[in-house]
Amino acid sequence: MKKLFLFLIIVLFSFSCKKSEALGLDKVMKEDEVNVPPPPKVNQVKLLKPVIINSEESIAVEKIEQKIIKTGDIRFESNDLEETYSHLIIAVKKHHAIIQNDTEGKDYSSVFRRLVVRVPSKNFDLFLADISKGVTYFDNKDISSQDVTEEYIDIDARLKAKKVLEDRYLELLKKATKVSEMLEIEAQLSAIREEIEAKEGQLRYMQSQISMSTMTIEFYKTVANEGGATISYGSKIWNAFKSGFNEISNFFITLLSIWPFLIILALIAHFIRKRLKKKTV
Repeated sequence: MKKLFLFLIIVLFSFSCKKSEALGLDKVMKEDEVNVPPPPKVNQVKLLKPVIINSEESIAVEKIEQKIIKTGDIRFESNDLEETYSHLIIAVKKHHAIIQNDTEGKDYSSVFRRLVVRVPSKNFDLFLADISKGVTYFDNKDISSQDVTEEYIDIDARLKAKKVLEDRYLELLKKATKVSEMLEIEAQLSAIREEIEAKEGQLRYMQSQISMSTMTIEFYKTVANEGGATISYGSKIWNAFKSGFNEISNFFITLLSIWPFLIILALIAHFIRKRLKKKTV
């Protein structure tokens, strides 16, 4: 009986310990939940205004301008060359263009005039539209655009690099104390300067082609062929007779020019004929 009573006491004691531990754990968890700060409300979140960086503080990004070279070549027929030329001159003055070359000529069946015009690139399309007015059709119309942006940027970058190198050599020249060093640096500077001038020349020429487009304009008028008139039958016979007489004259003139060979051939033929007669006798 004592043993049963002792067993019950031990069971109750262990049960009470477990319950107290559970109550303690729940209390700790509730305290932790109380101590955890609540999540911030949406209206408590502060939005930062975007900061605008001044252009002086930011890295300057240069906008690359496209470099285009435009050229045109057109050819058309005109009923009046002078009127067409006057019309072209008006268009040239209107669009601030210049005539670089003016050529006139005549071929087998037409007379023509060819103009090479330099027109500002921004006015190229308007100039082409103006000079095309009144033209029924073009014998030839070739309009092209060449993008040289990459080539232009490459040359410009090389030019800047050469100028930086030139400045460095100039600083070295100021610090040089020996004559040999000065001469060597000056030789390098001379070579660099030549390259800089060559690059600058390429850029100037390219910029000229970009800013001023080239338009070649040729217009012509068909004329009657002088040898195309109708020839009568009697005239044809007379011309044939004269042609035959001329051929005979040329033949005799040719014979006269080779008379020594003819005499030699005649003597040889006479000698052979004489020998043959002797054999037959």
